[in-house]
Amino acid sequence: MNKVRRRYLALEIKAAKMTDSKEFINTVWSAILKLYGEYGASRTGLTLINYDIAKRFAVIRTLHSAVEMIRTALASVTRIGDEPAAVHIVAVSGTLKGLYEKTKQYC
Repeated sequence: MNKVRRRYLALEIKAAKMTDSKEFINTVWSAILKLYGEYGASRTGLTLINYDIAKRFAVIRTLHSAVEMIRTALASVTRIGDEPAAVHIVAVSGTLKGLYEKTKQYC
C-alpha cells in the first residue's frame, strides 16, 4: 500500500476587498474545474487548511501529483467574488511545520 504524499502551499492573496474563506475556496475550485473538469478536480485532493483575512494569507493542502495543476489554476484566478484579485504562491512544503518556517513573515 502506497503512502499518500501531500504538499502544503502558502498563498498570498492580493485583493481590494477580502472575502470569507468559503468564497475563496469556491473560487479556487471554479478555476480548477474550468481548466481540468470534474475528473481533474477530483484528483487534486484540495483542502483549505488556514485562511487569515487580516494577513491576506492562506494555506491549502493538495496531493503531490496535483501541485502543478493547482499552480496553473491559481495563476488563472483574476477575481474573487466581484472584486479583482490575484493569488500568489509563497512557498510549497511537504509538512505544515516546514511551510510555516518558510513563511514566518506571513504567519
